Amino acid sequence: MAKVSQPELKRFLDKRIAVNIQGGRKIQGTLRGFDMFLNLVVDDAIEQVHPEAGNTNVWQNGDRCGTVVVRGNSVTSLEALENVKTR
Repeated sequence: MAKVSQPELKRFLDKRIAVNIQGGRKIQGTLRGFDMFLNLVVDDAIEQVHPEAGNTNVWQNGDRCGTVVVRGNSVTSLEALENVKTR
């Protein structure tokens, strides 16, 4: 069985992030926790929505979700919305 390593996300803890998930959805919030399967705990989460189906460059704030858990297998990308320390 292959050994699973911990994702390098410690420097993102308590920082604002944007998470793209399957189905063309996006969640913004503060990263509070994660595990080796890339399951994420995001606080003060806001789901981002497209105002128009044809314009994928414009996002608008959708529903405020509070604290959410995002399953790791649905994450397609993650980006920091504020500066993070590098090693």
